[in-house]
Amino acid sequence: MPSKTSLLRLRDVALSLNRLVLCFLFTTHGVAAIFGVAGGAVPEGGKISPWLWPYGVAALIQLVGGALVGFGLASRAVALICSGSMAFAYFDIHAKIALLPAQNGGDEAVLFCWGFLMVALFGPGPLSLDALIGRVLRRSDSAAGATVTELVPATAEPAPTLSEAA
Repeated sequence: MPSKTSLLRLRDVALSLNRLVLCFLFTTHGVAAIFGVAGGAVPEGGKISPWLWPYGVAALIQLVGGALVGFGLASRAVALICSGSMAFAYFDIHAKIALLPAQNGGDEAVLFCWGFLMVALFGPGPLSLDALIGRVLRRSDSAAGATVTELVPATAEPAPTLSEAA
C-alpha cells in the first residue's frame, strides 16, 4: 500500500490535472461560440458577439475564465465566476425545460458548475501559476528573513470569539 505522503502528492497532481481538463473543455466552448469554429455557437452555429447578453457574455466567461483557471492564475476567484455562470445557465435555460439534467440537456452546465466550485474551494493544485507565484513569494520572504509569524506584532491581542463578543 502506498504511503500517505505519496497519496497526498498524487492527490495534488490529480487536482491540477483535473483543473486542466475541465478548463480545456470549458475554453473550447468559448472559442467555438466567439470565433465560430468547431460547430460555432450552439445550437445555431456561427459566431456570437461576446457583448451580447447572456449568451455572448457566457462565451466570454468560458473563453477568458477557462483560460485563466487553466493556467492557474487568480484561480479561486475566476473559478467562482465560472461556476456561477454555469449555475445561471442551468436555471435560466435548462431548468425551464425540465428539472432534471437528464431531461433538459443541462448535464454539461451542472458538471462545469460543480467542477469550478471544487476549484474555487480546494484551489488550483501545485501545477499552476498561483502555486508558482506563492512559492516565489515564500522564497523571497524567507531570503529576507521574515516569516508570517514575525509580521504579526507579539503584543497584538487576539480577536474576540463569537461567545466572548455576545
